[in-house]
Amino acid sequence: MTVTVEPPGQHVRPEPTGSRLGTLWAGPVGYCVRVYLAFRVGLFALGAVVAGLLPHNGDVGVPGWPAPSPSGWATAITSWESADALWYLRIGSQGYALDDGSGAFFPLYPFLIRVVGLLTGGRWLLAAYVVSNVALVVALVLLYRLTAREFSDSMARKSVLYLCAFPTGFFLFAPYSESLFLALAIGTLYAARTQRWTLAAALGLLAALSRSPGVLLAVPLAVEAVLQARALSAGRVRLLARGAAACTATVAGLVGYLGFWQVVAQDWRRPIDLQKTGWGKEQAWPWETLWAGAKVAVQFPGSNPGGYFLVDFAVVVLVLLTGVWVLLRTRLTWGVYVWASAVFPLTLMWPGRPLLSLPRIYLVVFPTVWALARLAERFRAHDLVLIASTASMAVLAAMFISANPLF
Repeated sequence: MTVTVEPPGQHVRPEPTGSRLGTLWAGPVGYCVRVYLAFRVGLFALGAVVAGLLPHNGDVGVPGWPAPSPSGWATAITSWESADALWYLRIGSQGYALDDGSGAFFPLYPFLIRVVGLLTGGRWLLAAYVVSNVALVVALVLLYRLTAREFSDSMARKSVLYLCAFPTGFFLFAPYSESLFLALAIGTLYAARTQRWTLAAALGLLAALSRSPGVLLAVPLAVEAVLQARALSAGRVRLLARGAAACTATVAGLVGYLGFWQVVAQDWRRPIDLQKTGWGKEQAWPWETLWAGAKVAVQFPGSNPGGYFLVDFAVVVLVLLTGVWVLLRTRLTWGVYVWASAVFPLTLMWPGRPLLSLPRIYLVVFPTVWALARLAERFRAHDLVLIASTASMAVLAAMFISANPLF
């Protein structure tokens, strides 16, 4: 037997810090950060350019928080402070009120704005950007890892890119709650998929506190628990119990917020009713909303507001078609998440514009980008998908910046 003795003074050296950072930068985290920075810089630049090219239609403020008057280089940043962002800034800086529509906005994002805003000396817009953009980077990394696990690294890279380039993807970079919810939703389902049910329960609860559709995560969580239990020969009851606990925690997030309004206003239905009274939405069957949206989409071609109706319908159809692929070609968990998230918003319709806000709301239905990634791989259409999607996003973002009634 030969024994190799290491010469005195020689030892295995730890990998240099620079090498570790280089590996990290070249891996999933680095890729996601590079994609984020490319779109982040581009959208800030677009804000400054559009403000000097297109007339600003004058955004409407909300109670306690006036809309900004963009001017100079600051327009690169303040141009995105619009519509729902004003509500989040108002709630984050001043809290909820009993005499306005603030109760329609769920509390987690404004709460985090409050925390970061206090740490930054009351710079509320900066705080809103920090929260949403940090959450976006986290969401992109989680999406990459989940997609690589379910499919491949190639699919993961395309999925991250296509999500950022989605026609309404600019909302992920704006001071909105979409990126926070997206990070929590992906995190919840990723944790469940890897059998970390306690983490899934915690993230599911937070997701339900960030947006009203968060409670729908209980449905794919239940499906995932059943699928995992069926694959076991022992320990099924324990796994199902952990899955049920995660579902319960997710529902508890919604119950907690409704309970808050019961305590402060003796009206637990306030967040629900405000969607109807404050935003003029009516209860409808999903197919009624979709049919009404289809009719107005083709009723006013080439005229205003026909373009808005057509954009709404086109994005919704894109999501529904890719959702069919997800349901048929991927794990049932993902198909259930897509269709629960797609159908629920269709139960509320604004008669004047049936599909209003749906292109933004559907942005968090992340498995649909898998369909685009697979399509691009099969037909070698990566450049086509990326260019078409990015161009669409640039047009819609320009409309949003100039305060057109987009979503």
